[in-house]
Amino acid sequence: MDPLLLAALKPAALITLVTLAGSIVLFVTGWLAPEVTGLLVVGVLMATGVLKPSEALEGFGSPALITVLGLFALSAGLFRSGGLDRLRGMIGSDAVRTPKRMIVLLTTLVAPVSAFVPNTPIVASLLPVVEGWCRRRRISPSKVLLPLSFATVLGGTLTLIGSSVNLLASEVSSKLGYGAFDLFSFTPIGIGVWLVGSLVMVLLSDRFLPDRGSDDADLSRSFSNSGYLTEVMIPAGSELVGQSLHGTRLQRRFDVDVLELHRNEERFTPPLADRILQKGDRLMLRCTRDDLLRLQQDHTVVLAPVPESGANDLASQTVANLRMVEVLLPAGSTLAGDSLRDLRFRQRYNVTVLALRRGNAVLRERLGRATLKEGDVLLLQGPQDAIRGLQASNDLLVLEQIEDDLPTVSRKGIAMLIAVLVIVLPSFKLLPLVAAVLLGTVAMVATGCLRSGELLRSIRLDVILLLGSLGSFSIALEKTGLAEAMARSLLSGLQHWPIYWALAAVFLFTTLLTEVMSNAATVAMVIPIAAQVAIGLGMPPMAFIFTVLFGASQSFLSPVGYQTNLMVFGPGRYRFLDVARYGFPLTVVMTLLVPWLVCRQFSL
Repeated sequence: MDPLLLAALKPAALITLVTLAGSIVLFVTGWLAPEVTGLLVVGVLMATGVLKPSEALEGFGSPALITVLGLFALSAGLFRSGGLDRLRGMIGSDAVRTPKRMIVLLTTLVAPVSAFVPNTPIVASLLPVVEGWCRRRRISPSKVLLPLSFATVLGGTLTLIGSSVNLLASEVSSKLGYGAFDLFSFTPIGIGVWLVGSLVMVLLSDRFLPDRGSDDADLSRSFSNSGYLTEVMIPAGSELVGQSLHGTRLQRRFDVDVLELHRNEERFTPPLADRILQKGDRLMLRCTRDDLLRLQQDHTVVLAPVPESGANDLASQTVANLRMVEVLLPAGSTLAGDSLRDLRFRQRYNVTVLALRRGNAVLRERLGRATLKEGDVLLLQGPQDAIRGLQASNDLLVLEQIEDDLPTVSRKGIAMLIAVLVIVLPSFKLLPLVAAVLLGTVAMVATGCLRSGELLRSIRLDVILLLGSLGSFSIALEKTGLAEAMARSLLSGLQHWPIYWALAAVFLFTTLLTEVMSNAATVAMVIPIAAQVAIGLGMPPMAFIFTVLFGASQSFLSPVGYQTNLMVFGPGRYRFLDVARYGFPLTVVMTLLVPWLVCRQFSL
């Protein structure tokens, strides 16, 4: 920004500028969760008097936020009722034989669905299906999972409800006086983006998608090479006798997990930390070969004798009941940032963590001390009922299809009808979109497509807090005149550019910014500035606002640029540059395509 212009700014504008710069640092570095950063900005702008409380908190009562909240519930109702079972069946069909055909199917079917259903639950639902297809076909997941994410990103810009970012952009545009978006306001641009983007994705798939392996890289297989599930017995004279697991060295000095304890005919499952051990107790352990040998040499444990044939073998029943699955920490998981030990993970979920994969790195040692991050994949082992119970958690995503995971399929037709009405009624101006979404949410619960508890669990609180707090960004930028000041600085460089290249510059700037910080934050910050640039160039502000919207949504360069990219990063065993390699040509195409489509729509 021009130093003279900066010196002329009022104190409120300078405070806003410093707050804006600080928030960008926090978004980029990740020192605070994005939603916490948003709340911090709201608090600072109110505390310094830049915004009144009613202005700063206006976003928490906005129609866009309430619409997003309802869309989470509607999508949960669709998936829980089996409304999208047909899609899952087509994606997992054995008739699809090659990665390229799978990518064609993803871009053809998944992208249009993501125009009406938030892309995060779509990826969450289809990840186990696609991974199962990869296992059956012996194809590396890295050949198809990134296209799954990109397909939902492309489809998310087809309609207003395709992404929470679209709704936020509409809200910001409305507050700035440029008008809100209709359900299909930017669909003509979105269709062009979808068709061209899909073609590019298919053509690039063979050369630009890596092959990270299938069977050899499977987490459960790699674990089995160095981890053992074995039954041991506590002998007389063992230091464990009379002690609790918490008070012994068993789990402090050795990489050992106690899965179950058997005492005579009794069977005890976690939590076991405070249970006093006795002579003759049988423990089901998960441990490495070296640790098992050391425990035997110290006479801490001995291998349990094999029971006689025909005896009541509780241990065999236990092993048969145990199941090993992989789970993903999705974006927004409240478990991220804590260690397994601090979370008391085993006690909370009644499962044992056997290994952790972060990208290509697999951790098996000292798992309790590892700090969990979004995108981590955990290998868990536990009883069938405990594994099924994980499906109700928003903090973990089970990467394997489990039988009976859609218990209300009898409501499929009702759920589909409700979803169609939510789309059709606003399209014909019979109901406001927010009203249709709220009524649809109530109808999902009233008809049994969604239970009340599932409704509450479906709501992503991190997204709600982030979107609600980000409204203060655009209000502060506009109120203090900072948006106009920044726009004047940009105008000096864009003044003599053709409109097409000016739009291309705005698109590219927005895309690069959204790769390092939240796309919602990018929209809230850039739209007020871009609108002022449009006015200075004598162009329709909405043309530049649409360009910012598409730039913030087309995130193809990094795994952290968009939440669905992060969701597939671990399961696909990608490396950081794999995303950029596949996404860079797509970004170049979009940088040239979107401004041209915008010019066509607005006759520029």
